[in-house]
Amino acid sequence: EKSQFLAVQSQVRELNLHTVCEEAQCPNIGECWNGGTATLMLLGDTCTRGCRFCAINTNSQPLPPDEAEPFNTAAAISQWKELSYVVLTSVDRDDLPDGGADHFARTVRLIKQMRSDMLVECLVSDFTGNKSAVKTLALSGLDVYAHNVETVERLQSFVRDRRAGYHQSLEVLRFAKEVNPKLVTKTSLMLGLGEDDDEVISCLNDLRSISDVDVVTFGQYLRPTEHHLSVVDYVTPEKFEYWRETAESLGFMYVASGPLVRSSYKAGEYFMENMLREKNQMR
Repeated sequence: EKSQFLAVQSQVRELNLHTVCEEAQCPNIGECWNGGTATLMLLGDTCTRGCRFCAINTNSQPLPPDEAEPFNTAAAISQWKELSYVVLTSVDRDDLPDGGADHFARTVRLIKQMRSDMLVECLVSDFTGNKSAVKTLALSGLDVYAHNVETVERLQSFVRDRRAGYHQSLEVLRFAKEVNPKLVTKTSLMLGLGEDDDEVISCLNDLRSISDVDVVTFGQYLRPTEHHLSVVDYVTPEKFEYWRETAESLGFMYVASGPLVRSSYKAGEYFMENMLREKNQMR
């Protein structure tokens, strides 16, 4: 019998979809695809920022967005029968007035029109703090609004592009929930960049007390090339378990923590999916 992984792989080819899972050679692809979750890229493959942990192509003037992409993506996803949870993500597009927020929102609305049962997570940039852009996406009908703080406050300027920022990210997450209190909000931290325990705990407290974030993931930073930031330390599995327990004790609804965990890791995992479906029934 054909496995779920092979069925998803076949449909990716047939529908000409671009998954982060394959393009980033994610180590968790088998787990996620067999669990009915996949991550798709919108808005091209060229980023307007140059974060020091990321190996994606950069250019201040990428190609214009494909105006047909929202419809084509939704139409393809509507045919993807093995899929129950989709993550939409993109590069940063600071060249666009709204950072691509409307492009995302149109994609979400079309997916929901064609597959009302599909759970949709959007993992997006900070839109340079543009609250109008955040509001556009927050009210689009998505289920999970995800934006990554990436690292602790002290290391922000060393790790992320200068146009990003710790407090800007916290405010984006806070405002998304303010605009739409029914949203589940989510963020991710890379470990192994030189952060200490007190800094991670401070960050987790900020995410809960300032931004009311619901879901957090922890993963090991791995250096993509010799031109990128070096790994300062490799975090043990025991330490990842400690961070899972610590985050849960602070009130996060769901925590994924492990060396190979990435921000979209098993996004549709049983607990997350049931939690979202229950919230949707209460709306």
